[in-house]
Amino acid sequence: MNAAPDLTAIILARDEEPHLARCIASIRETASRVIVVDSGSTDRTREVARQHGADVLEHPFENHGRQFNWALAHGAVRTAWVMRLDADEYVLPCDAATLRERLIHAPADAAAFTLRLRRIFMGRWLRHGGLYPIRLLRIWRTGAGRCEERWMDEHILVEGRVVDLPVDFADHNLRSITWWTDKHNRYASREALDQLLAAGSGAPRGRAGAKRWTKRHVYGRLPLGLRALLYFLYRYVARLGFLDGWPGFVFHFLQACWYRTLVDVKIRETREAMARGAIGLEQAAREVLGIDVTGAKAEAGIAHIGHHHGAQPTRHDPGRP
Repeated sequence: MNAAPDLTAIILARDEEPHLARCIASIRETASRVIVVDSGSTDRTREVARQHGADVLEHPFENHGRQFNWALAHGAVRTAWVMRLDADEYVLPCDAATLRERLIHAPADAAAFTLRLRRIFMGRWLRHGGLYPIRLLRIWRTGAGRCEERWMDEHILVEGRVVDLPVDFADHNLRSITWWTDKHNRYASREALDQLLAAGSGAPRGRAGAKRWTKRHVYGRLPLGLRALLYFLYRYVARLGFLDGWPGFVFHFLQACWYRTLVDVKIRETREAMARGAIGLEQAAREVLGIDVTGAKAEAGIAHIGHHHGAQPTRHDPGRP
């Protein structure tokens, strides 16, 4: 690892024993340092991280953006580059050498790099339905980037030239569909809160920013419920998601239709609770969505909403797939 590029990889984790060794192994020759930030694991996550040479930090989880920014502030990162990787992700073995070489010979004016996401679901790489290639900014110069503090769908914000690398990384969770739907139920609460908030801080540039604008000003203005069905048909039919067989149908139906309908139901339920009880979003989020936002009011924009429960919220990018 001493000969690896001058890169620190940061991995946020909680109960990620099934994935963490695979994740760290995929960047062993690329990252000179790996930091795992654990948020209360009850399995062997911390032990596995240490066994594979990672530094382990512990911090309670509020949301993904806050947790990552905490890691940047408290991880004593001194390398030239920082990489963000989820525990159930890994760099493709066939692309690891390319990533290493591109980092060693990075252009002097490059501020960040994007990688191509491969989504593997039910054992199949989903190539259609607009799922590949999706480019995500995952590597940037230390000090040049920070994570948006949103409840869902946070991106890294950077200033400077962003370079696209011909490198794939996989999102490949090994757990059951029951776990997946439970997780997305929690994501739906956070996504509903994001859409009910009046304001956000900053916006990503490039493709991510264009996607968020489209979903805010096009998808976000369609009727609740109907927009989820239309989005499913767009991805599964118009974008040929059906070509990925049974795994493709399951993923697009659950993520584009079921999940986004669930978000819309939670938005409506929260608005009704605010109107019925003449309460503010902070209280409604706690009672309906099960989210305590007391410590995040100023950053999240809740203070600007107060009891104006009739106001139309600014739409944000629908949730993490």
